[in-house]
Amino acid sequence: MIFHHHRARRAENDLWQMKTSLHLKLSQHLTLTPQLQQSIKLLQLSTVELNQELERYLLENPLLERVDASGETDESSVMPFNGQLNGQTELASTPATRNENEASDSSETRSEGAENDNANADFSFEDSGSFGSGSDGAGVRRNAEDSEDDNEYSQIPAVEPTLQEHLITQLSLMSLPEHDRRLAIMLIAHLDEDGYLSNDLDELTASIAEHIEIEVEELQIALRHVQNLDPTGVGARSLGECLCLQLRAMPAATPHMAEAIALASASEHLDALGARDFLKLKRLLRVNDVELKAIRELIVSLNPKPGREFGGSDVRYVVADVVVKKMHGKWQAFLNREAMPKMRVNKLYADLLHKSRDANGKNLAGQLQEARWLIKNIQQRFDTILRVTQAIVERQKHFFEHGEVAMRPLVLREIADQVGLHESTISRVTTQKYMLTPRGIYELKYFFGSSVATDTGGACSATAIRALIKQLVSAEDQKKPLSDNSISDILAQQGIIVARRTVAKYREGMHIQPANLRRAM
Repeated sequence: MIFHHHRARRAENDLWQMKTSLHLKLSQHLTLTPQLQQSIKLLQLSTVELNQELERYLLENPLLERVDASGETDESSVMPFNGQLNGQTELASTPATRNENEASDSSETRSEGAENDNANADFSFEDSGSFGSGSDGAGVRRNAEDSEDDNEYSQIPAVEPTLQEHLITQLSLMSLPEHDRRLAIMLIAHLDEDGYLSNDLDELTASIAEHIEIEVEELQIALRHVQNLDPTGVGARSLGECLCLQLRAMPAATPHMAEAIALASASEHLDALGARDFLKLKRLLRVNDVELKAIRELIVSLNPKPGREFGGSDVRYVVADVVVKKMHGKWQAFLNREAMPKMRVNKLYADLLHKSRDANGKNLAGQLQEARWLIKNIQQRFDTILRVTQAIVERQKHFFEHGEVAMRPLVLREIADQVGLHESTISRVTTQKYMLTPRGIYELKYFFGSSVATDTGGACSATAIRALIKQLVSAEDQKKPLSDNSISDILAQQGIIVARRTVAKYREGMHIQPANLRRAM
């Protein structure tokens, strides 16, 4: 009995310990709100991707609409924008705003007051809830005559035909048997983007024989028809054949044609030409220096990739987010008006929302809040891009004056400290965002680079060193090209300490061949 009593007490204690209890625990963690998540997402998108994302929002949210650029701005309701986001929901253009891309250098001669209007009144806010437009949906106001011309005569860019389309068009003009025409079209479909036929004729014959009876000789005839088409050299199965087709199409009186064909026909000769082994070529072709130079010039004048002359399918467009100009002796950055989407809240739906009190009204209220968040985040995106770009321009002003050789070392932390943002934000801002300058269009990340020490204790940017290497190579004696060691020694004489392997790394990054392959006759 005593044993059973102790076992019962133990079971009771175990049951008591298994009972649930409540405990208070304090902890801290960071949570990204949907608005902040959207802001980060929009910030890292390029201008093209931003417009694609906005199209998705326009389809999903009826309270959001794109502003027609043909509208006009209500001048009486515009407030000047001082560069700070104040939580209002409209970004509009004032009448003093002009397209920065179309501004000429004569703007420097304008009066001080007009310049201030142009710089400070670029943006303005309103309460109606639209971005990049005036109160009635106007975007950037342009000259009335230009607007009429743009609306009346819309220019459609010409579409270049592909290589296959160009060749098939020529086939349709030739009087060929239908059987040969079909085989030629099949061969054209197998050409790569360079215009070469990479498939073996025996393999093609075997694959076609499963459907129709065909001999390899028939494909060879069809291939000769393709090789007679324009551009000359298309349909070749190797580089040598491509060059030979172009050489045989030249006039018979072309000097050194026979030697050039002999060089292009043998892979050993082509390899020696690519390696610039001129002594071996002179021995193989039995020519002197003058004759070899003429033969080489004839070969170099040919097109090794004839198919590249025609339009490709992969076309990428770059839209500049900011424009950099020199005004009153100072380099300044301006947002590109053409890259800014013009968005606003649909007034009709907003008015219906104020009058509605049913369940649908609650749904519209959520979509209205989402639309306002989106407009505000777009405002913040462009404001951040402008601030970061202006900071970059201030740090790299010597680049705009003197070019790449004047580029200074710059890291993300410097810009982050100057504008008061995190390095990750600066990285998002500078990725796939482009700056239009008098020297060309550059990605914002281009202005950042590592530093190389100088003998005076200073630092030189890697971009400036690349520019110096390019200058040295372009000015070298082609008969005695500079080696990587020689370039390293020349830079050391200028006070820039760069190892030979670093010179080789930068040279390869710029697609500059080594000294032995740059040597001329």
